[in-house]
Formats: sequence, C-alpha cells, structure tokens
Amino acid sequence: MMSLNPLRCLLLGGLVITAVLINSVALADEAPARLAVQADAQLDMVPDRARLSARLWERTPAVAAETDDTDPDALGQARDRLEQRAAELIRTLEEAGVARDDIHAGSLSVQPEYVAAPRNGGGDSETLQRTRIERPFQVRVDDLERLPLLLNALTTANVNAMDGIRYELSNRDAAVDEALVMALEKARHKAELMARTLGVTLGPVVAVNETHSPDYAPRMMAMSAGAREGTSQTEYRPGTITIEAGVSVSWAIEN
Repeated sequence: MMSLNPLRCLLLGGLVITAVLINSVALADEAPARLAVQADAQLDMVPDRARLSARLWERTPAVAAETDDTDPDALGQARDRLEQRAAELIRTLEEAGVARDDIHAGSLSVQPEYVAAPRNGGGDSETLQRTRIERPFQVRVDDLERLPLLLNALTTANVNAMDGIRYELSNRDAAVDEALVMALEKARHKAELMARTLGVTLGPVVAVNETHSPDYAPRMMAMSAGAREGTSQTEYRPGTITIEAGVSVSWAIEN
C-alpha cells in the first residue's frame, strides 16, 4: 500500500494542475467588457460644379431595308457633316468662354434606324433603313452662374439633344472625409452618453469598422422645355448632394 502513495500523489497533483490550466484558459478566453455603438451621419452639400450633356447626330438617306450594306459614300458624307458641326460647336463654346480642356467630345457611335415609308396607293408601307452617326459632348461648368450663357451657346450650335445637367462637388474627397468624421463624432457622443448613464468609464477604442463607406452620387437634373429652348425664364436650382457614412466603434470598459 505504501508503494501506491507516490503514484496517488502524482495523479492528484496532475488533476490539480489540469484544473488550474483549464481555469486559466477559461479566464483568458473571457472577452473583456466592451461598449459598442453604431452611428450614421448625413452631410448635405450645395454643388459648385456642373456638367452639361448634349449630342449631335447625322443620318444617311433612307433606303430599302433589304439593302445589305450602307452606301459608304453616304456614310462618309454624313460623318463629314457631323465633324463639321462638332467643330462649330467647340468653336461656339470657346467663344462663350469655355476652356478647351472643359469640353469633352465622346466617341462616334453608328447604329441603324428603321422608318416607315409613306403608304402607296394600295395602303401598303415599305420599311426603310438608314444609318445614324452620333457624337456625345460634355461641358464642365465651374461657375454655375454661367449655366444660362452656356446653354444658349449649345442651342445656338443647334445640338440635336440636350440630355440634362449633372451637378457635382469640386472637392468631393473633402466632403466624403467630413461625412466620415461626422459619423465617428456621433459614435463617440453616443458612447459617452451611454457610459455616463450606466456609470462606467470608457477605455481605449478596441475596434472600429465602416458599416458602409461614404456614398457620393452626383445629382442629375433633366432639362425642362424652357431649358432646352434656352429661354431667359429658365431657373437653375441645383439643390443639394447628400453624402452618407456609417461606422461601428467598440470601447473597452475600465470599470
């Protein structure tokens, strides 16, 4: 029996050590007390820049739809007319005070169009085909007070379509940063309010995440009939651009 005592002591000692280790791991795994909040912020900014969008196009003569290929001479003539009008448009805008770098001429697009010919004596109508060559233009406007003048310049150049105004912020990065700071400050305010109410003390920040990145989208405004005609009664009200940001922040609780 005496020979079993050392073995028994060894077993008992091992159990004690194991229990201590298990308890230590449990304490280590126990998460420290935290206070976590989420906050959203919305920033409304008045735009200070705009882009005018317009299009020019020319068409080839309509021919029978059964014709497989467009007449290359007719296509070339339509393109020449379009390029001449595009050059005139750029010249008109420059004369109105627009810098060449603020005028963006897009790529040519070519697409078929189908039209119905006048009905013949029997009441039948033939389908005709023509080709449309189009080129988009964008004009950047850094002074919104000049919008009416530039709109008149576009109508003077006889653009085929004016697609609207896109209002923007010249310093969008600073506005996005401000929205994010607002969200963080709001999170801090909420955490301090909760801590005072609960009678605890905030420790250092232990985690911070964006619940959604600051969202910036230019504001689009379609052209009214008066704007398309360039009438003096046209009013331009850009409104505001809204930037939203969201964060999630966790603080350690010290007591």
